[in-house]
Amino acid sequence: MATEKLNDSKVFLSDDNKENSPDGSLGLEILQIIKESQQQHGLRHGDYQRYRGYCSRRLRRLRKTLGFKMGNRHKYTGKKITEDILSDSRYLLLVLMEAERAWSYAMQLKQEANTEPRKRFHLLARLRKAAKHGEKLEKLCESHRVDAKTKLEAQAYTAYLTGMVEFELQEWKKAMEAFNKCKTIYEKLASAFTEELVVLYRQRVDEISPNIRYCAYNIGDQNAINDLMQMRLAGGGGGMMAEKLESLITQARTKQAATMSEVEWRGRIVPVKNDKARVFLLGLADNEAAIAQAANEETKEHLYETLLAECRDTIQSVKEELKSEAKRERNAEGDNGKVSNMQFLHSYLTYIKLCTLVKRNESMAHTLQAKLKEPEADESKRGPRPQDLIRLYDIILQSLAELAVLQGLEEDHTFQKEVSLKTLVYKAYRCFFIAQSYVLVKKWSEALVLYERVLKYAKEVQSKSKNFNNSLKDLPDVQELIAEVNAEKYSLQAAAILDTEEMAEVPAPQQMKDNRPLCDRLDTFHLDSTLVGKQPNLVQFPPDFHPIPCKPLFFDLALNHAAFPPLDDKVEQKGKGGLTGYIKGIFGFGS
Repeated sequence: MATEKLNDSKVFLSDDNKENSPDGSLGLEILQIIKESQQQHGLRHGDYQRYRGYCSRRLRRLRKTLGFKMGNRHKYTGKKITEDILSDSRYLLLVLMEAERAWSYAMQLKQEANTEPRKRFHLLARLRKAAKHGEKLEKLCESHRVDAKTKLEAQAYTAYLTGMVEFELQEWKKAMEAFNKCKTIYEKLASAFTEELVVLYRQRVDEISPNIRYCAYNIGDQNAINDLMQMRLAGGGGGMMAEKLESLITQARTKQAATMSEVEWRGRIVPVKNDKARVFLLGLADNEAAIAQAANEETKEHLYETLLAECRDTIQSVKEELKSEAKRERNAEGDNGKVSNMQFLHSYLTYIKLCTLVKRNESMAHTLQAKLKEPEADESKRGPRPQDLIRLYDIILQSLAELAVLQGLEEDHTFQKEVSLKTLVYKAYRCFFIAQSYVLVKKWSEALVLYERVLKYAKEVQSKSKNFNNSLKDLPDVQELIAEVNAEKYSLQAAAILDTEEMAEVPAPQQMKDNRPLCDRLDTFHLDSTLVGKQPNLVQFPPDFHPIPCKPLFFDLALNHAAFPPLDDKVEQKGKGGLTGYIKGIFGFGS
């Protein structure tokens, strides 16, 4: 909420500056304001509900700031913004936010209309409301107080909203006219202002272009379908156009698929009765051509993913028909051991999927190899490693192993030989990068053995590939691999010799092995690799036993042999006598 207020204050400040311009005209950066608001409040993630809530809160703040409240909490009092009260550009912003709120609600309902078709009526009502607010904004901007740039932007914004309404109503001609008007205005503005605004205007033109082409196609321009297919394959036409492009291309291919009844593969003609398979096979050539013409690796990766997704859906559709066919055959008990046409079609589609996987991973491997040869600019970031390439070639070999066991091709010896030869090529590359990973950890002997294995694979490929020149033309060139391996072998041998010399240059006392623990040889230095290992020899534990003197035991035996002096004279003698003695004792006579 605090961020929203800060953004509002920035807009208000810029508007005030424009209002106080020397000519006293009002101005509003319409496209810049709505783009910044949309990116900051939900539309970066397609959250139209969040953006609608932001528009409502901003409207409330604007009305409070301008003192333009619609009554109080008990009673609604409608007010209209007219040219007479147009003293601040924030009045224009108020109308703009009303249009944006209605538009964002319409887009939210469009997302929900996929599962609830009744919401389409509400969607159209909100779009009409947004277009009505846009017309109101354009009418206010016709005032002499508003500058020329704001007038043009208001006209373009209104044309865009009008085009959206007509597009949803499928009034293609009217929608195309409105979008063309919007595009023309933004192109003119792009040629007259600063670089920052030029980027915004061109982005808006790029957003409108798919809509214009789609309208042209529906009007009857058949050339527009090729542009739409290229945009769809390249990931263009986002937002409301994405689903329409998909349905349009599927519809166009379905019309062509009506004439397609069979396909030939590996010398066998297979009837194609599944509609989804027909549509996919018709678009396969276009998809492969688009991949070959891709401008960068990111686009190529997107095209591969699109093709694989379509292929998986088609295979699933054929697999379901295959299950029902298997049930019918079990009931009829007519199994003659031959692979059925549906099963052979399933094998063909699986072949396309696996070959596409191989090509995609090979393309990724080439990209990683190029990055691997480049010097690392930032050592803190982890760059590509040979282990990454090993993983890609593992996936390629797994796909080739699945190719070899496709149903209907077990007896096709030519196909099996081609697959085995491809397997040898990719095994050679995988072995090469395993060797490079050993070179990085200075395991020279293991790397050398692996390089020899690469040469063995490469020579085996060269000897077997003489009869497959045409079918294996897309494979990597093993001759380049052989040359690279020979160069790496020489480099490895030189590195191994230098590493040995470095070890020999270490002084003999430092190389002398000493099994004593570290605490017993603190005065002597020598290299001991065990000290940094998992079991360093620091102290001897448990320690050895050493003889020590025992603690003496004392026994008091002298008392038994001591002769004590007589004490008889000290001892009182007990007197004898009866009553006489007692009386004497009382009176003291006996003392």
